[in-house]
Order: sequence, then C-alpha cells, then structure tokens
Amino acid sequence: MVVDTKRIELAPGLSVRAIGQGTWHMGERAARKDDEVAALRLGLDLGLDLIDTAEMYGDGGAEQVVGEAIAGRRDQVTVVSKVYPHNATRRGTIAACERSLRRLGTDRIDVYLLHWRGSVPLAETVEAMEALVAAGKIRHYGVSNFDAGDMAEWVAAGGRAATNQVLYNLGRRGVEWDLLPWCRAQGVSVMAYSPIEQGDLAANRELHRLADELGVSAAMLALAWVLRQGNVAAIPKAVRPEHVRQNRAALDLEIEPAALAALDRLFPAPRGPEPLAMI
Repeated sequence: MVVDTKRIELAPGLSVRAIGQGTWHMGERAARKDDEVAALRLGLDLGLDLIDTAEMYGDGGAEQVVGEAIAGRRDQVTVVSKVYPHNATRRGTIAACERSLRRLGTDRIDVYLLHWRGSVPLAETVEAMEALVAAGKIRHYGVSNFDAGDMAEWVAAGGRAATNQVLYNLGRRGVEWDLLPWCRAQGVSVMAYSPIEQGDLAANRELHRLADELGVSAAMLALAWVLRQGNVAAIPKAVRPEHVRQNRAALDLEIEPAALAALDRLFPAPRGPEPLAMI
C-alpha cells in the first residue's frame, strides 16, 4: 500500500520529511567529496529536506560537504549539527557553534544538539544553548545519545529538547522500553541514526526474504519500520544515487500488520530496560 509522504514535527513549528540525510563518515576523503555533495543535492531534489551532521564527523569535513551541498538553497533545508561534549561549556559551545556555522556557510543552525553527555554540567550547556537561540545562531536545540534518565536531568537543568537523536533500528530496539514512551509523552521527537545498522540490516537474509515477498528492498523495509510510530525520523547516510532514491521511496511504504508481526518475530521488542545502545 502507498501512503502520503510522511512528515514529522522535528521541533515546535519545524516540519520535515521523516527520512533525512545523514553525513557520518562524509568529509573524510577529498576524493569522495564531489560524490557526497551530489548525493545530498539529489536528496534535496527528491524532497529529503533534513540533513544531519556534526563537528565530529570528518573533523568538520562533513559540515563543509553539507555547506557546499546547500549553497544557494539554504531555505529549502533543515540543518541539524552537534557539539562535542568536551566543547559543551558556556564559552566552548558558543565557539563550537561559530566554527560550525563557518563550515556550513550559513548564519544559523536549525537544530543544535549536544552529541552525547560528558563531564560538563548540563545546566552550563543549557545556558549556552539559550544564549545561541537569543543571538539567532540556532533556532532550536536538543540532545543526542541521552537515555530516559538523562532526559529527565536535562529538563530539570532547564533544558529544552527539540529532539533526541539515538541509535534505533530493527536490531536495536532497547529505546522502546522507556525512552520512546518518555519522548512521546513529553512531545519530543526522536531521530534514529544508523537505521539500517550501517548496512548490516540491508544484508540480513531473513529481512531480505521478507522484503522480497513484499516487493521492496531490505533497506526500504528497515527504514519504513523505523517511521511507523509517527514521531521518529530516520537519517540514513547514502552516497550512491540509487541508495538515495531508495531512501526517498521508503517514505511511501506502509507496512501491513502481518509484515509488522513478522518483523517482530525476527527482531523481538525488548522485554525489560536495556542500557542505551551507542556506536
């Protein structure tokens, strides 16, 4: 069955396609830059208007790739980037954001995230994020790799959380026990990174068999599964044009109940709390 293209509210008043474009491992080799830029531009042409990056990726190289890809079409794109935990002090966060803005070639980041929790007090990072919002450098802010307890502490420190970006896919379902329900109850969107487990799910024989029966690719099925809850976006990385097109096509795939049940049998839901998975 084909359904209307899915969109989610990534942050208050900020609607995006539920499948975006990841950039982890981009910007690491100069020889690949043209292909990476072309892939992101193709994604934008296809309506994948969310691009996720970070100062960590390629030591800033991925942000430069994104900057080149969005040049001349900045208003068509929602840009998410992230600050290293060791940079997340009051002054360090602001300085890191300024560096990211220069690499991205833009005057604002739409959603700025703390990449994971470090030793800097959360209240100090929140103060910096609020200062960046007030200065117009970022529109929204949130976190990445935070479990439910971390999220509660972030809110207690005065933080707003536009979104929480976490590892989530068919084989990594631990967040369904407590984190996803917490985020849904609080109106916080979730960004699923590595939604195809860095390609491993696309190569899974049993998933391939089910996908073949449905007439789709395993990667498309894995992506569509991540989107089934309505408040979750997926940010797969793709450089090959055919993969970008498959990612876009996954937006139009609705998984029928029988197939969802089959996926649950192949990749069971958690039966209790699990430590937050990270890669």
